[in-house]
Amino acid sequence: MAEGYELPLLLFAGFRSFIDELHAELAEQGHPDVRPAYGFALQAVGRDGVTPGELGRRLGVSKQAAGKTVERLERLGYVERADDPGDGRRKLVRLTPRGVDVLTRSAMIFDRLRERWVETLGAERVSDLEGALRAMVPGNGWRLDAASWFGS
Repeated sequence: MAEGYELPLLLFAGFRSFIDELHAELAEQGHPDVRPAYGFALQAVGRDGVTPGELGRRLGVSKQAAGKTVERLERLGYVERADDPGDGRRKLVRLTPRGVDVLTRSAMIFDRLRERWVETLGAERVSDLEGALRAMVPGNGWRLDAASWFGS
């Protein structure tokens, strides 16, 4: 029988293998500077953009920490700051075409990596694994603040 600590370590190792392979492929495809935490931030920016304060809330970090992440992503060309059309006093952080490109490529790579798991384990086992994890993960399990959780 497996020890209790083994399950979270295996889950984390599976997650880490996905993320490491994702970033290796992204580097080959022209995105060598993307880090795992940036993926969470880009997802939190979303298609419609977000204020820096809201970005911090979505990521579970301070407004200042979110601002530093925005500065890095802006320097790398993944986001831009723009006037909020609904409130000229506010700035929005928006994805640039480069930011959209990295998210699009990430989605395609994740699909390929999942397909490799299907080839190795079989479609039914992967589907069963996904279903079991959905049953065990709380309803708010799709949080974007994972990077800050690891850092705290």
